[in-house]
Amino acid sequence: MVASISGTTVWRWLSSDAIRPWCYRSWMWPRDPDFETKAARVLDLYHGTWEGKPLSAGDYGLSSDEKTSIQARRRVSPTYAPLAGRLEHEYEREGTVAYLAAWDVHRGKVFGLCRHATGIESFHALIDLVMGQQPYRAARRVFWITDNGSSHRGHTSIERLGCWYPNAIQVHTPVHASWLNQIEIFFSILQRKVLTPNDFESLEELQSRILCFQAL
Repeated sequence: MVASISGTTVWRWLSSDAIRPWCYRSWMWPRDPDFETKAARVLDLYHGTWEGKPLSAGDYGLSSDEKTSIQARRRVSPTYAPLAGRLEHEYEREGTVAYLAAWDVHRGKVFGLCRHATGIESFHALIDLVMGQQPYRAARRVFWITDNGSSHRGHTSIERLGCWYPNAIQVHTPVHASWLNQIEIFFSILQRKVLTPNDFESLEELQSRILCFQAL
């Protein structure tokens, strides 16, 4: 547009667009020595390619993870409309639940289940939930994008998934880069829309609310 732009002009443009990067402090330092290679594989899958070739109609990509330690906290007092001078913060703990989910990054579908704990067994249940139905059961390839959590870490997990379902291929995000996993976007929406405030009479109500939102 022009040869140079003053700092004041840039500041004015950002302010008019309600963008205020100077109000935030954050940093992200890649710790994985193969960060670029691993991140590129994940981003390529989001764009519909694998190893430089477009995905076929028989290929699918799923982004999966666990949202752990979701609390059901029952309010001790009834809920009233906001009123000045009224504040009641007491609650009783009704337990916690883990929510495991998989997001089809190209079809926009989400699959999930609730468990009392995470682990290989719970992750296997999620895999069975998805891979036991069409089109994934008869798919040519189903790419599972995961982070490096203990339920699905390392080459052992890749081999285990291949034994469960030969057409399933696990792709890890770089270490400490689960933010590249698209399911985290769905989890953030779930947190805002369903779990805040986390006022639930029981674990059963909490699980029902999560799964009902998933079905929307």
